[in-house]
Amino acid sequence: MTCKIFIDGEAGTTGLQIREKLAGFAGVELVGLPAELRKDAGAKRDLLARIDLTILCLPDEAAKEAARLVDAMGDAGPRVIDASSAHRITPGWIYGFPELIEGQGVAIAAARKVTNPGCHATGAIALLRPLVEAGLIARDMAVSIGSVSGYSGGGKSMIEAYEAGCAPAFELYGLGLEHKHTPEIQLYSGLSARPIFVPSVGNFRQGMLVSLPLSLDALPGRPTGADLRAALAAHYAGAVHVRVEGQADSAARPRLEPESLNGTNDMEIHVYENEKHRQAVLVAKFDNLGKGASGAAVQNLKLMLGARA
Repeated sequence: MTCKIFIDGEAGTTGLQIREKLAGFAGVELVGLPAELRKDAGAKRDLLARIDLTILCLPDEAAKEAARLVDAMGDAGPRVIDASSAHRITPGWIYGFPELIEGQGVAIAAARKVTNPGCHATGAIALLRPLVEAGLIARDMAVSIGSVSGYSGGGKSMIEAYEAGCAPAFELYGLGLEHKHTPEIQLYSGLSARPIFVPSVGNFRQGMLVSLPLSLDALPGRPTGADLRAALAAHYAGAVHVRVEGQADSAARPRLEPESLNGTNDMEIHVYENEKHRQAVLVAKFDNLGKGASGAAVQNLKLMLGARA
């Protein structure tokens, strides 16, 4: 049976990548609206009545409007994957991170409304949730998260600025500590304390490193770096797209660059520890346009279509 899919906002970065990933995908028919009708609510409602699933690649307010159209249709409306940040902590939407907890993939597969995680949030939650669940990070612990992304995650104006050579080589932002990913990180990490989240952007197109520094003696049970690595490895055992890397050779002075997973839906998790100083830093590495955006949307779509993701 063919599933008819409408990518609402297919001209944007995420929409274009989803279309590219679905090209030639068996059992999927992509449908659309002429450019002149893309903002016509009546035309969009008529199209939604004829499809099975819509993927929203829109600004938040437009995504909310599209979701209201679908909700008004009741059972006659299509299933939805929202790639915006409009519904990430909204009740009734299933969080589209299949590796979050046991059974999350099953919940996504059965859902009518799935909200894609944010790119920075994907890495932060991937590091935090397993350790919170294992009792190695207290739920009320105040954690600090740093994250650097390629400029493609910043939207059209940022992409144009970097590609025109008008943007700085690197910059911190979100310094008002009100970044829209913070509530999402707190909720799905299982934290009761609001984390400090400081994002940044570098002069490279795509790729991402999310880091979590930890003082080991401040953690419950005073674990070692090996304990953290084991808990993460147990959580992601059997995961197709997330892997926990082995211990680095301390004499090699390991470094991480952000781009080697570009074009994939994969994530690497690294634990670097210094037992002498009882400190560790955890890092999630992935493509902000892959596992952080279009790749995650397609992974969720596959689950919703009953395919292995």
